[in-house]
Amino acid sequence: MGACEATLLGGWVARWSYHLGLHGKFGVTTQEIQVPPEKGLPAPLVVAFASDFHAGPSTHPALFTTLIDELIARGPDVILLGGDYVSCKASDIDAIVDGLSTCKPPLGKFAVLGNHDLWSDDEYISRRLNDAGVEILINRSASLPPPFDCVSICGIDDPWTGSADVAKAFANTNSVRIFLTHSPDGLLLLKEEQFDVGFAGHTHGGQIARRDGTSIVSAGGPLSRIYGRGRFEVPGRGPLIVSLGVGCSSIPVRINADPELVICTLRPATPS
Repeated sequence: MGACEATLLGGWVARWSYHLGLHGKFGVTTQEIQVPPEKGLPAPLVVAFASDFHAGPSTHPALFTTLIDELIARGPDVILLGGDYVSCKASDIDAIVDGLSTCKPPLGKFAVLGNHDLWSDDEYISRRLNDAGVEILINRSASLPPPFDCVSICGIDDPWTGSADVAKAFANTNSVRIFLTHSPDGLLLLKEEQFDVGFAGHTHGGQIARRDGTSIVSAGGPLSRIYGRGRFEVPGRGPLIVSLGVGCSSIPVRINADPELVICTLRPATPS
């Protein structure tokens, strides 16, 4: 047993915490984005975004079952994943692979990696995500299949632990751009690039917060407190949606920062 697992008694602390309700109450947050008509979005596009699973001794696996049940019930067009699939060992991702395999959105599943993934074994994690039908986007984009081929998912490496290259991620992209970054700090690397909606995780909303949502302890990174949770209208860009994430990092407790699945619908705006 590694030091991380030993500290959390091989998951027993997480089990105790979950059964006492200290992992928070899983919820679904919905968002709506209006896409300018000239961009050619043919119909509403439903995007599901989940981040920060933190599989391993800090998170009870029942949260993953709840997440997968919600994903199947909601039936999004595309699923996006925001990184930090494990807390300690790369092999802990095996706890979520089977569930992700059962989710079959018609337009695909796409992911970026987070700092915890890069600290463990990102090659193993990427391979297991591929096994679940998830395409990894590290400094590159992917076009959705017709009739949504006007949409590009632009994913970057973790802003600080990895080697993020925004220019590569946004090269030769289509009219509608969805920006996928593990951390809100990806905004600092964008330069002139714009997006129609961005998705980030990493912050956990502080994981332990005051009743008004103010983080007691913030995740690492200069923008983690500024863009801690929810939707932000980024000047000159587009809206950035920062998820509270699913699992627990380090401490298996969530207070006023409930685990979350984001369902975002992009709609073609009515011409004025």
